[in-house]
Amino acid sequence: MEKLEPIGKVISYIYRYQRIFLNKELEPYGIGSGQFSFMMSLYLKDGVKQETLSRTYKLDKATVAKAIKKLEDTGYVYRKQDAEDKRAYNVFLTEKGKDIGAKMKEIAIKWDDIVIAGFSEEEKRLSAAFLERMEQNITELFDCRTYALDK
Repeated sequence: MEKLEPIGKVISYIYRYQRIFLNKELEPYGIGSGQFSFMMSLYLKDGVKQETLSRTYKLDKATVAKAIKKLEDTGYVYRKQDAEDKRAYNVFLTEKGKDIGAKMKEIAIKWDDIVIAGFSEEEKRLSAAFLERMEQNITELFDCRTYALDK
């Protein structure tokens, strides 16, 4: 039987190369790989709370605030105080941010096409299911506080 690489090594490799790819593709827009996910979330639902982005991506609030600040500085988003919770901010795309939406989606599709090149439809479905299950396993581990994200 063929010896497989440790799963953590493979995931790390894919993650690193995704970051390199995104940084290269996003360079003309002044956006880094760290802001890409937030832009994609806003294309799906504009006006989301910063705190929601933090929970969605399982990132601390400071990391999200820094990424949103960079997107604000480049003119792609703006923050507005939440009407119901004055401590919270909602994040919205500016016209400039909306204008590059098609390009951002194109970049996401290009990466997916690279990663799953040569996969059958069944392999694509199974790969996604396996990765989602891995995420569930990790989420359960952290949710039960065996390891705390916000120590």
